[in-house]
Amino acid sequence: MEERRRRDTTPWTLVQGILAPVQFVAFAISLVLVLRYLLSGDGLWIATCSIVVKTLLLYAIMITGSIWERVVFGRYLFAHAFFWEDVFSMLVLALHTAYLVAIISDIGSPRQQMVLVLAAYTSYAINATQFLLKLRAARLQDYAPRSAVRVAVEEVT
Repeated sequence: MEERRRRDTTPWTLVQGILAPVQFVAFAISLVLVLRYLLSGDGLWIATCSIVVKTLLLYAIMITGSIWERVVFGRYLFAHAFFWEDVFSMLVLALHTAYLVAIISDIGSPRQQMVLVLAAYTSYAINATQFLLKLRAARLQDYAPRSAVRVAVEEVT
């Protein structure tokens, strides 16, 4: 109950609620631009810009998400409730960061860099799905009918 109260009262919940869909829209647009480049060879510059924007949004959501996790669970990362999501988030960050290193250091061809982005985006899609399933489960729990036993336990605590 205390974690739920902290979750509901921290402004970081709203920040996460705004950043998550913004990042998803950036992901969807960028994915289309990356696929366009891979299929036609056109639009490398705009695809690259979209990837950088999406990656910056990822960093923002990871930083603010770790602050949210600290407020709600007392740990910046790897709180019990989000342990596996955070583990997978590290892979997502590593792949996105590897792409930035590749473009800054001119490692690999543009096509190879875009394939790296597809790996990063696949990991992002899996990670986003993890969080959406966790959010759905939390909402179902919040709206589940309260049994007499559950009500009695909550009144005692």
